[in-house]
Amino acid sequence: MTTTALPDDKTLLELEQKFDPEMRFRPLTAHAATLVGGLLLLLSMFHYYTAGFGLLQEITHRGVHLAFVLGLIFLVFPHRHALLEKPAHHSWLTPGNVPWFDWLLALAIAASVLYIPYVFEDLTFRVGNPLAIDVVMGSILIIALLEATRRSMGWPLPVIAIIFMLYALGGPLFPGLLQHAGSNWNLLINHLYLTSQGVYGVAVGVVSTYVFHFVLFGVLATRIGLGQLFLDVASSIAGRYAGGPAKVSVFGSAMFGMLSGSSVANAVTVGSLTIPAMIRIGYKREFAGAVEAASSTGGQITPPVLGAAAFLMIEFLSVPYQTIIVAASIPAFMHFFGVFMQVHFEAKRFGLRGLTEEEMPKLRRSFKERWPTLIPLFLLIYILVTGRTPYLAAFTGISSAAIVGLTTRTQGNTPGHWGLLAALHAVLVVIVFGGIEDSSLKLGIFAATLVVAPLIVKALKIQGRIAPQALVEAFSTGAKYALAVGAAAATVGIVIGVVTLTGVGFKLSMIITGAAQAVAGGVGSWIPQALIQTHSLTLLVALIMTGLVCILLGAGIPTTANYIIMVTVAAPTLVGLGVQPLVAHFFVFYYGVLADITPPVALAAYAAAGMAGSDPFKTGNMAFRLGLAKALVPFVFVFSPSLLIVAKGFTGYDFVVTFVGCVLGITMLAAALSKWFLVEMTRPEQALCLLAALLMIAPGLMPTLVGLALATPVLVHQVLARRRELARA
Repeated sequence: MTTTALPDDKTLLELEQKFDPEMRFRPLTAHAATLVGGLLLLLSMFHYYTAGFGLLQEITHRGVHLAFVLGLIFLVFPHRHALLEKPAHHSWLTPGNVPWFDWLLALAIAASVLYIPYVFEDLTFRVGNPLAIDVVMGSILIIALLEATRRSMGWPLPVIAIIFMLYALGGPLFPGLLQHAGSNWNLLINHLYLTSQGVYGVAVGVVSTYVFHFVLFGVLATRIGLGQLFLDVASSIAGRYAGGPAKVSVFGSAMFGMLSGSSVANAVTVGSLTIPAMIRIGYKREFAGAVEAASSTGGQITPPVLGAAAFLMIEFLSVPYQTIIVAASIPAFMHFFGVFMQVHFEAKRFGLRGLTEEEMPKLRRSFKERWPTLIPLFLLIYILVTGRTPYLAAFTGISSAAIVGLTTRTQGNTPGHWGLLAALHAVLVVIVFGGIEDSSLKLGIFAATLVVAPLIVKALKIQGRIAPQALVEAFSTGAKYALAVGAAAATVGIVIGVVTLTGVGFKLSMIITGAAQAVAGGVGSWIPQALIQTHSLTLLVALIMTGLVCILLGAGIPTTANYIIMVTVAAPTLVGLGVQPLVAHFFVFYYGVLADITPPVALAAYAAAGMAGSDPFKTGNMAFRLGLAKALVPFVFVFSPSLLIVAKGFTGYDFVVTFVGCVLGITMLAAALSKWFLVEMTRPEQALCLLAALLMIAPGLMPTLVGLALATPVLVHQVLARRRELARA
């Protein structure tokens, strides 16, 4: 393996299973592994088929998805993590190394999920007055769902769901605004199980129609070599400069984020290359792990996918996809710019070198070998921005990735390779863009292609960059990624259901607003009105409180689940204080992402620390420091929505002032935190730089100018000190 080459697919999968708790499956005997592998493949094929040839009825589609996901969780995740280390053992009590009760739970939860599509025709007459069998099946689903979520991603989310359910059942016991009439178990099951406000709600809908497909696309795009091409481009852009591997980590993770919405998967894949290189040139282990963790979490805020949050925002806000990706572009840039500047100053401070010519890839050669891997990404983005459905875009991207992988190779492509690549893409274009209304005709064309293409491959002896077996493995791996997030989406449905049943979202909004007003009133008495108005101070306090709640709730919870909870519970508070819904949603989303690099449960930082051999807590603290721009920028776009470009009230003047102020402020912040600009900073210089940075980042021309005035003496002193150093040298 060269310095710039990613590990092979098998090694990457082993790394993910080692460092990502959501990918740690129990060992299975051969027959059980074949069964589970077949179910995983079937799950992926179900979503691939429905994306291209038509979704099933909504409740049926969600039911089939959940039945597979939740049933598989009991087969692959043991009830105790210690069992992961034990070798597979078959007995009549543990067939296939799966205990008998897990087989029973898998069947029970699948049956309880599919019960709703089965009785859907009669459901209208049962809502509000459930039958005894409805309550029994709903109880099985809720209890088993909580256990499935605990197994696949830990205690935090199930505990939150249980607290919300207890709140729904014990309404009269709560004080003040939180008090409500209460509910009994039957009515709670009725709401969570029989209506679209609970388990079968929008969260499961988005995961089963959007998220799954883009996870699968990311896996296939990485397998065919697009991730390697991105890393080669990043190495060529940034590798030669001071601290090169760390800068490659920033650029590479930003580009890889377009494929992977998982910060842990991003950290493992890109970090397998960059972390050892960073350590080799002299970065401390904690810093190397932190750079990769902070950069990898940026993948979840990077267009076009935004870790699947883009599609949730489409559902919640009812805005076009293009609006979401345009709004996300500048804040994402600010995050990566902030990490990059700290990396740069750290490298200058310790005199760290860049990559040598021998260690860097040859970009022209890399493009020559891998340019076809860009075709799926371009097709996917084109379909998204032209207003077609996201799942059709994913179907096209997945199909194109499979075609590229099976019909081209890195070197020695013949006219037969190129001809088959073009022919199969032509068929794909006909299926997607041909305007064929008859699904049977489209399916017939697709089936005929599946029969004819292998015959051509065999006749021309064409070998692709991946083997058919690797394609099958990629489909199974894509389904593995979807298990934990599928369980999380269903459990979040419990939280949403309780909110809609009890109105607790409105109550919490009133409590937060009242607390913010009280704090603002106390603090405001010490601050002149000319500096900040009472309403703005109230909003600032509410934002701080909301951000802290997002980070706390995000401890160990996937970003998508955190985002849905906070949109339901916290975003209405911000909207009530005059924040635009688009801006409020982006605020809670960004702070949910921060949880991945915020101790004590910083999943991305812990994965990176494992690869770097560093202390997890110190790595998490350092990653949070590196990601501070992501923590500050949301406050900026709340008070200056022009930074999101498509928000209401956008003006070119506001955008330029805010953008320039953020760039200058983030640079000064990075310098202050790194203790370096042109030479090492003194403590007073750090303090002055930090104050100047906060003023520059604050929206408005006046704070930026004041910040510049404060920073000027520091900059002048740095320039003079640097000149003296050069003169002595």
